[in-house]
Amino acid sequence: MKENGLNEKWSHKFILGYTDTETVMLDFDNTPFKDVMYWCNRAMKWFKLEGFIILRSSENNYHAVFNRKLSWSENMRIVAWVSLLSNNPMLQKYHLMQCIKEGSTLRVSPKNDKPSPRIVYKYGSLDGQVKEFLSYRKQVKNIMRKMSREAEEEEKCLQCPFLWQDEAPFDKEEDYG
Repeated sequence: MKENGLNEKWSHKFILGYTDTETVMLDFDNTPFKDVMYWCNRAMKWFKLEGFIILRSSENNYHAVFNRKLSWSENMRIVAWVSLLSNNPMLQKYHLMQCIKEGSTLRVSPKNDKPSPRIVYKYGSLDGQVKEFLSYRKQVKNIMRKMSREAEEEEKCLQCPFLWQDEAPFDKEEDYG
């Protein structure tokens, strides 16, 4: 697996994400990068969010994580503001889903044929909520690497012939103990 997440092979059927109530996170689906940049800069300046990172989750799909810690209601007010002013229906849907769950979530692992989101832009101060997000993301990537290595080792083990020629281990009742 590569560190940047672009070429990870993830054979597991689950998706790992980061959920938080105090971090402004936006999920821009089917949105050009220049529009993502515009709305991130505008929100950061208007709400004094200190800084942000943008991650590319797949072609023309981006995640944004802002640095300043906020209450849940302030967080959702900002997500609503961006989703309504940008007139982005997918971001509006994201906002509604986060309200229903009472926590904002962004994917950090691969999903189907999509790689892990990769950082494509950083701006401003990143020592608060962004740092926390990146720390979690790093832990998840380490776990994914370990799981992939273990799966590869297990696959190699399953392909090895038995060391026993005429009998498999524990084929006698007394061996089960």
